[in-house]
Amino acid sequence: MARNKNLPSKLRRAKKMNQNNSIPNWIVMRTKGKVRSSPHSNRTWRNTKLKKD
Repeated sequence: MARNKNLPSKLRRAKKMNQNNSIPNWIVMRTKGKVRSSPHSNRTWRNTKLKKD
């Protein structure tokens, strides 16, 4: 079933979800708006798939 995932797969998914978060506001303020997003934060579940689990 889809809900039964092995631990390494779960950890990889958790890492990608954490990378997909937005960066803190203090970083935007410190860089005067030059850095607005993380390079990983444009991934969505529908558009970009992860490597095979």
